[in-house]
Parts: sequence; C-alpha cells; structure tokens
Amino acid sequence: MFLINLREVGNSEKAYESYQLSMLETIFDLEAIRETLGYKKWGFAGHSTGGMLGVIYGIHFSSSLKFTVIVGAAARDYSTFSADCIYNPKHPQFNRMQELIETLKRSDLSAKKRNELSSERTKLSLYEPDKYHELFNLGIKKKMSAARLNYFNREYPIFDVTKKLKLISTPTLIMCGKYDVQCPVTYSFEMHEQIPNSKLVIFNKSNHYPFLEEAERFEKELIHFRNNIL
Repeated sequence: MFLINLREVGNSEKAYESYQLSMLETIFDLEAIRETLGYKKWGFAGHSTGGMLGVIYGIHFSSSLKFTVIVGAAARDYSTFSADCIYNPKHPQFNRMQELIETLKRSDLSAKKRNELSSERTKLSLYEPDKYHELFNLGIKKKMSAARLNYFNREYPIFDVTKKLKLISTPTLIMCGKYDVQCPVTYSFEMHEQIPNSKLVIFNKSNHYPFLEEAERFEKELIHFRNNIL
C-alpha cells in the first residue's frame, strides 16, 4: 500500500502553476507515479475529497485500475442543495465549521491551539463525538494544506461529473456513513446508481469516518470486495 502526499503536501513537489492543484491534474500526477513504480494496474482508495479524485480517476483511467474504493464522497457539488451537509448555510453547525477551517489555514497557530481546533473540527463529523480520543489514538498527525483547499474551493462550485459516471468500468466499492455531514449519503446512492460495476455499503452508526467508527465491519466489507474481484 502506498499513501501518497499530493503536491503542496508534506515533502512532495510544489505546484509551480496553479492548475497543477486541480483534480484532473492530480490524476495525471497519480498516473505518472503508477508508471514510475512500474505497475500496469493498481487499485485506488480515497476518502472525502480523495474519494472525489477516485471518481475522476475511474472516469479517465479505468484501464489503469484494478478497483476503486470511494468513501464518504460525491460526484458533484454536495453542499449547495443539501441542508444535511455541514457546508450548507442552512446546517446548524455551518458557521462554526467555517470559522474552524479559516482559522486552521493560518500558519501562526501554536501546535497546541491547532490540535484543539482540529479536534473540534473532526468531532463535528463523528457519529459519537465523545469517542474522538478513542478513535484518533494512533499518534498520526496531519495538517491542512491551505494551497490545495483554496484551489479546491474555486474548483468545487462547478464540479459535476455525474453524467460521466457510466464511463467507469473498473469494479467500484462505495462506502458511506448514514449520518455523514460532509458528503451526505444521498450522493453515495447517486454514484452507485450510475456506476455500472459498483457495490454500495452504508454504515448505520457512522458519520464521515466509517473506517474508524465501524472499523471491524469496514475491514470485512473491504476484504469481501477484494476477494471477489482479485
């Protein structure tokens, strides 16, 4: 398994042109990595915006993919028309989420303050927020890439690839928490209906992180999917 840091993340290459942060250009980067590693085909798994990348990857390069796993994602703008989405102004926690996002973009935050705000932001997307420390206890640290998020926010309002979903020919596993406040479950149903060779799994006690909130079942579903296609 490879965990890939995209441009402007970690020690990866920088974006020398703004378009290099686009979702389509990111897929070209992933293809370049696959070719450099010498794989004729590989599998892709992505969560949230990573899942959106998986959709685009499947549309344009199904021939390079053995399978795709899409978790808590969508094939189009998921906030404008859904009050169930925390990024929709009608959602009761919209304002606080926006405050947290903008504050976390700052480079002058102390490590302690950043951890506090990041924890609060994550709790907004948990089925049981009180389990935050139990679920996120592996010492894994991550930061928000302001450059990538800012570009995504410019690209997102016109993002809609629903009419191209039928072009995805690779086996696709779509998974989502029933109470996902970031990418509401409606959009997972939509993808499943339009991607020909897809399977949909809904986690009834999860929000945006079913791989943590219902880890045992998530692993079983993943293994079952893998065994059926390989």
